[in-house]
Amino acid sequence: MKIQRIGALVNKELVKIIREPAQLFLIILFPLILTLAFGVSFGGTQSVSYQIGVVNLNSGAVFSQWADFLIGNLTSVRILKVRLYEANETAQADLIEGKIQGVLIIPKNFGQSCVSYWLSAHQSLWVKTDLQLYLDSGSMFATQAIPPIVQQALVWTVLGANTTFISLPVTIANPSTVASKNFTTFDFMAPGIFTFAMTFLIMTISQSFTSERQQGLLRRINTTPTSSTELMLGQAISNMLTAVLQGVLLLAMAFALGFHPAADLPGLILAFVILMIFSLCCVGFGLITAAISKSPEVATGVAFVFIIPLMFLGTYVTDILPQTAKAFSILVPSYHATEVLTSLLLRGAPILSQTVLSSGAILVTYSLLIFIVGIALFNRFGWS
Repeated sequence: MKIQRIGALVNKELVKIIREPAQLFLIILFPLILTLAFGVSFGGTQSVSYQIGVVNLNSGAVFSQWADFLIGNLTSVRILKVRLYEANETAQADLIEGKIQGVLIIPKNFGQSCVSYWLSAHQSLWVKTDLQLYLDSGSMFATQAIPPIVQQALVWTVLGANTTFISLPVTIANPSTVASKNFTTFDFMAPGIFTFAMTFLIMTISQSFTSERQQGLLRRINTTPTSSTELMLGQAISNMLTAVLQGVLLLAMAFALGFHPAADLPGLILAFVILMIFSLCCVGFGLITAAISKSPEVATGVAFVFIIPLMFLGTYVTDILPQTAKAFSILVPSYHATEVLTSLLLRGAPILSQTVLSSGAILVTYSLLIFIVGIALFNRFGWS
């Protein structure tokens, strides 16, 4: 194995990308256009708010001030707009028509329940009650955002702020709190866009190999001193360099559109290393595709057998999938690449954090295994 031959093969692949308009578009221009489109569409800071109707059945009953405290805490939440209703029927009618995104019914004995908590430490003596919450089934974001807000407001009402004690006479789930920071929709999508764009390397690699085989170029290379190992290493290195270039351009475009990565310099360097590792995985899938495809046209179709699962289960698209589909995400390497990029670029996680190390290790394992399988299959079926 000679470094000069590998270098010549790398140079050949890079020149081919530059001279081939279709490959240049898929690898460089398409990701930039994709990033620009998503950045313009979702990059602006959006003021999100939800209208919630409150029916206070505790009004006029004993200890009604507790219901007032709860309504006050709900009103203090910036993204909630509280509207009071006298009757549940009126509130439900507005919910069905989409005028509000939720209805909260405070029961008549709510005040008694709260007072019973403070009068006795024994749960058997508490007055148990339930808050009824109805949500707009047509709004995916409302159904996910409103319940934890109501739960947190209930904790503040009964126990006061800054407490983690959750044993209450009122039915409530364990509240979760996150650090408040103004993220745009594009910020959450940006790490996944990197892996989304890179999946198209599978198509360009498979088209390249099948085209060279169809033209007889691979057969001629096979008669030279160049070994298959040198050919595969040349392909891997050229695509790693392409991945770095693609990542730099995408990051520059995302930065221009308002995305500011939270990673420090080591985190940014590791992010590009992750892109290079994922590109090795794409090379492996490209080799597998080329091995079972007899023409560039067939390779284009077969490539999507790998591209679509990687795209839907492991990029920004994953967030909108149902939980049953998300359960399969851990089976695709793009998911672990996106997890590391999200932790580094969006959360500012240290490079030795648990998520970065575990997902990174899984990605390396996947990539090496798929690359080796791709080489084996191509050496067996892809030369002729």
